[in-house]
Amino acid sequence: MNPIPENKIHCRDALRFTEGMPSESVDLVICDGPYGVTTHEWDQVANIQEFNLGLIERFSRVMKPGAALYLFGKCDCVDFVDYRPFLDLATKIVWYQPSRLAQGRRSYTNNYDIICYFTKGRVDQFNLDDIRVAQLVELEHRRRCENVPSVKNGRYGKTAFNEKGKNPGDVWGDIKQLTYKSKELLSRELLNTVQKPEKLIERLVRASSSEGDLVYDPFCGSGTVPAVCTRLNRRFVACEQNPEYAKIARQRIKATAKAERQLSLL
Repeated sequence: MNPIPENKIHCRDALRFTEGMPSESVDLVICDGPYGVTTHEWDQVANIQEFNLGLIERFSRVMKPGAALYLFGKCDCVDFVDYRPFLDLATKIVWYQPSRLAQGRRSYTNNYDIICYFTKGRVDQFNLDDIRVAQLVELEHRRRCENVPSVKNGRYGKTAFNEKGKNPGDVWGDIKQLTYKSKELLSRELLNTVQKPEKLIERLVRASSSEGDLVYDPFCGSGTVPAVCTRLNRRFVACEQNPEYAKIARQRIKATAKAERQLSLL
């Protein structure tokens, strides 16, 4: 297969586009595709688990050994299907949003999305120092805890307080969803369903790729992943079937590249 042109938005169907990509060519996949829960045409999926299983199989082929996949969805997005022949599920990250306005009438309101973190075999890179968050425990209290005999002599006795910050863990409540007042929101139509915060995508990109790596975004929407990759010096391949979204994404990438050039001249 011929190499796919990089650093551009391909206005194509994601499934067919992925099938045409070279094997073991991608360092990271970030997939924010259908959730199967809204009335949008692009979200009409008969069975979201089977749909995601098909994605996982396709992504596994194009991912390099040790590469990572972040797959967005709701709590059951990969339940009831066997993804193990293709990728390993390292963890499910909970993106916690307590400020959501929807109020359940017969059950509890859903206040989180899931980001499934898959790897192709043993993970090649996890850049913890690039994604550390502030410690929530005072230094003196942490040091006292470290000296407790059961901790000091236990399994995690060598774990020490790191002044650079801590691992963000698998529940992320520090990154808020976009609102109508968010400066980076491109249009109201994109709110919540299409456009994710750059800060959220940046954490994924920084954690699982390095400068010069190739990131694949099969459902790029308004171009958040390509914009972040442009800013962080990652190569990208992006696909978006909706011509209007693809146009927005291209304009966004150009604006981001221009801003980065101006910063480099300062």
